[in-house]
Amino acid sequence: MTALSLNNREFQQFRDMIHEIAGIAMSDAKRQLVAGRLSKRLRHFELSSYGDYFQLLMKDKAELQTAVDLLTTNETYFFREPKHFEFLRERLQDDLRSSQPLRVWSAACSSGEEPYTLALLLADSLPSRPWEILASDISTRILDKARTGIYPEEDASGIPRELLHRHCLRGTGSHSGMFTLEPALKRRIGFRQINLNNALPDVGVFDVIFLRNVMIYFDPPTKRQVVQRLCARLRPGGYFFVSHSESLHGISDELQSLRPSIYRKPHA
Repeated sequence: MTALSLNNREFQQFRDMIHEIAGIAMSDAKRQLVAGRLSKRLRHFELSSYGDYFQLLMKDKAELQTAVDLLTTNETYFFREPKHFEFLRERLQDDLRSSQPLRVWSAACSSGEEPYTLALLLADSLPSRPWEILASDISTRILDKARTGIYPEEDASGIPRELLHRHCLRGTGSHSGMFTLEPALKRRIGFRQINLNNALPDVGVFDVIFLRNVMIYFDPPTKRQVVQRLCARLRPGGYFFVSHSESLHGISDELQSLRPSIYRKPHA
């Protein structure tokens, strides 16, 4: 079968669609990504052009969600940007200590490595304080993978050895060569589909919010709106993390910069 090409008009249709739904601004450099990730769906439906597939999306909500899933999934891994977790560990031993349950939101959790990293950290740092994690993403497909929480053993290379031995389980039988977290930790993570580009559901307030490696895909107005929505869910004194390649400079005046990519909401 001859490879199909994605012409300018078709590419613009998908760009407009993903910006309207997810707030993601795709540059010209993303044309190959869009074509590659959607090509299997064209073959699945035996369509002869990307334009025909776009027309299908306008009529089929389930397939529209599949396309959004394919175009918004990001790479992630355990203990990515470890300085954030070192900082959080320090603060957990200091000003985050309390008898109240600690609530953490992984607001773009992708395939789950970030919330599971947080669970390992909290289990190790807060042996007696209750805690819970909300893990959300726009992609239903990637959330299904995250809920399962089963990963190849080589993905555990970034996990400190003592945490791996204490809280992780090696797969057997059909899961040989895989690992997962112990069930007691996995139960403390709630996975939920949330589109940060829309009004947020009532999820309560949080002591810590991670919004990493997602704003790089947003244009400035979308960044401001998303951060404003999340700030409303952050307790005074709470911490807000973005990735090392991102900054809230010119995006939010509600948060104080503590270190590059680490912010805090001032006490009232």
